[in-house]
Amino acid sequence: MLGLNRKDTTFLIIVVLLTLFTPFLMQPFSEGSAMAQFNGGYPDLMAKVAIFGIFAMGFNILFGLTGYLSFGHAAFLGVGSYSAVWMFKLLTLNVFPAIILAVIIGGVFSLVIGYISLRRSGIYFSILTLAMAEMSYRLAYSVLTPITNGETGLQVRATDPRIFDGEGAADYPNLFGLELSTSQKWEVLGHVFTFNVGYYFCALIAIVMFYLSMRIFRSPFGLILRATKSNQQRLSYTGLSTRPYALAAFVISGMYAGLAGGLLAAMDPLAGAERMVWTASGEVVIMTILGGAGTLLGPVLGAGAIKYLENIFSKINENVLHEWFHFMPEWLADPIVFILSRFTGEGWHLTLGLMFMAVVIFLPGGLIEGGQRIANRFRKKPPEDDDAEHHPKAAPHVAE
Repeated sequence: MLGLNRKDTTFLIIVVLLTLFTPFLMQPFSEGSAMAQFNGGYPDLMAKVAIFGIFAMGFNILFGLTGYLSFGHAAFLGVGSYSAVWMFKLLTLNVFPAIILAVIIGGVFSLVIGYISLRRSGIYFSILTLAMAEMSYRLAYSVLTPITNGETGLQVRATDPRIFDGEGAADYPNLFGLELSTSQKWEVLGHVFTFNVGYYFCALIAIVMFYLSMRIFRSPFGLILRATKSNQQRLSYTGLSTRPYALAAFVISGMYAGLAGGLLAAMDPLAGAERMVWTASGEVVIMTILGGAGTLLGPVLGAGAIKYLENIFSKINENVLHEWFHFMPEWLADPIVFILSRFTGEGWHLTLGLMFMAVVIFLPGGLIEGGQRIANRFRKKPPEDDDAEHHPKAAPHVAE
């Protein structure tokens, strides 16, 4: 089915079901419960999980398959956002042309940066990509202000020409007239589930990009990329130049990032230089390693985990913590709240840092490895033959 074997088809179906039922999975607690703080089933967070999942998928094609560690992928994310917003301002607020332009510009920009950076490998490649991204950020922030609007950022305004939008057209990013912010709520048994047009639009695109990523992983092209990561020098001895393949992976990865940037602009029609800062590049590296570099689903899980921590833990302040521990004596509750508040609210990055350290030390394969270990514990072992010790298997016959 769709060029996949039976196992991969089953895996893809599971991913599709998990994606479609995300509003239920991320809203496990009833609204009136004390655990409602940990619900994440609201449109903005769900859309970010899908978008940054696409971003991490693309980065994984480069880093997970070839081993080339780029610290400059935020540049393609930012370029995609700027391209989409300019499309909104000049031509139409329909999101499809904007997203297509974001992918094209992201691919062209990554081709230029990749062609220069891939002249080196290892740490030198990483430093080159970091330098390119920082240059892009500075250009967007201060030099190219007529195009990027500097530190204020690029925004959609009512006075924009929008040549293809006639009178009466929607004045917000839309999907052929359907507003992406449109939501339907379903209340059942104290739970409120939100079904948002923008989320499902991003989710369907994420499913398509996941399928393409799976095809790349299973293709001869993906096999060459794995060989490049395993032993590039030995591969070159066969007469095969690895640089065109690495450049192709870099461009594909950049197009994924451009797509993610375009979707960010579609959900929130503005673009700023902060999306190109080097810390945004570091974030996608953490997402990929946290989930499991080189695996298909790992980067998506890593993106989901980080965005969930960012949106949920950052909202937990001292007032919330005091409500949680109000049943304790004040002399005991105050120090507990003081300690926990260092890891929540504005200090949620400490929680992320500890989590990342634990994964790198104890689960080098990321969350995917953790899931595999848990599955292996519950997997039934084959029954042992009681007579094995008394009747050992005969040695295999070796032909002379």
